Amino acid sequence: MGIGVSELLIVLAIVALLFGTKKLRSVGTDLGAAIKSFRKATAESEEAADAPPSGSDPDTGPAEKRNDRP
Repeated sequence: MGIGVSELLIVLAIVALLFGTKKLRSVGTDLGAAIKSFRKATAESEEAADAPPSGSDPDTGPAEKRNDRP
């Protein structure tokens, strides 16, 4: 009971008649750019989450600072 290929083609033809091919082309271009931007942002956030936090050095901790006192 799903939507078949013929039904999808009919819906696509109706949408093309309503909006015109130029409008559909611009919407497709905008949608593609938005998806590309979203993928780039998610990749950057994943890289930032995987990177060690800046400013934290595992070799220097609070124990070494306590040893500086007499």
